[in-house]
Amino acid sequence: MKLKEYVLEIGKKAKEASFEMLKVSTEQKNSALFYIAKEIEKKREIIKKINRKDVLNSQKLNKSSAFIDRLTLTDKRIDQMIKSLKEIIKLKDPVGEITKTWVRPNGMKISKVKMPLGVLCIIYESRPDVTIEASALSIKSGNCIILRGGSEAIFSNILLTDLIKKGLKKSGLSEFVVQTIKTTDRKAIKILLQLKDYIDVIIPRGGKALVDFVATNSKIPVIYHDAGVCHIFVDKKANIDMAVRVCYNAKVQRPGTCNAMETLLVHKDISRIFLPQIYDELKKANVKLFVCEKTKKIIKDGILAKEKNYYTEYNDYILNIKIVNDIDEAIMHINKYGTHHSDAIITEDKKCAEKFLKEVDSAACFLNASTRLHDGFEFGLGAEMGISNHKIHIRGPLALEGLTSEKYIIKGDGQIRE
Repeated sequence: MKLKEYVLEIGKKAKEASFEMLKVSTEQKNSALFYIAKEIEKKREIIKKINRKDVLNSQKLNKSSAFIDRLTLTDKRIDQMIKSLKEIIKLKDPVGEITKTWVRPNGMKISKVKMPLGVLCIIYESRPDVTIEASALSIKSGNCIILRGGSEAIFSNILLTDLIKKGLKKSGLSEFVVQTIKTTDRKAIKILLQLKDYIDVIIPRGGKALVDFVATNSKIPVIYHDAGVCHIFVDKKANIDMAVRVCYNAKVQRPGTCNAMETLLVHKDISRIFLPQIYDELKKANVKLFVCEKTKKIIKDGILAKEKNYYTEYNDYILNIKIVNDIDEAIMHINKYGTHHSDAIITEDKKCAEKFLKEVDSAACFLNASTRLHDGFEFGLGAEMGISNHKIHIRGPLALEGLTSEKYIIKGDGQIRE
């Protein structure tokens, strides 16, 4: 079968299954998620073995350590996938929820009711755990989903999709509720982006190049999971110990994620106290530092940053550090160079904190907490399809409710328009 025919057939099957999903009960959805969790637990060792194949292939291509980290499925991450499925089972099913009802003077009763978006297509890179989280959220929200993962995780994604299909069948749902594109041919993405008769929403989750490609070529509405150039501003009234702990976590805990800190801004009044301490910690983790001229006087082995550094999402053990005169300069820097994703302030000054939280134009603004916490699971949303830093339809974690739309239900007793 030719590539275009193959992708088109997947789209058709997804659309057909989406109409069947409108009839499915919450119990059936939860049953599917339960059986998927069982399959993952049962095939844990096989998952790790197949994933190792993807990891070794990427190592041969000299991928970065952060990239390999995103790709690797450990027991801990498999446990997290299972936990995520169980958490989604517990969440309230949004489909069918009546959000508003009113009666018109002519007696006509109007309601707004939540319904699935239909057929989702997520295009993502390197992280095979996204296969489980995206599928689980799609199932619970009554959607069908087409998965197009990165070529580097192809073996892991195919195996995980097979396990999902087993769970779907055991609960009496169509196996076409979740499908994966099994070819690594990049032309498949361009074909997917043209299937406006079969796919309702495209969700790109990856680097800037991927998102820009989707934005340029899609004939289908897009919910963007855009770049994460995230900041932390350490104010002059910050608790130093807290600032060191939070900033270290935001950069080092998992640098390959979109909510990892890429630029650290430090108030000039606290710079000579704070910077040597955070430098000592970052040095232990072998973090490469790009610094401003003022910071260079304190951190001697830092590399002088150029403006392009402040626009860069590194997804690696690399960090920009800049000293600023006050909170206004920090906010201006974030709103200029950031991607409106995740930004934080460390301070004990309530007035300063409120100013930052109000004036920084990002999907999530944190006070005295790590940007790494911007996550659907951490927010109690069960999981996420990604984090949207755009403002239309959904902003922040794209979780269960974000995968629904609303339709009007109108009940009358013979009303006509005069």
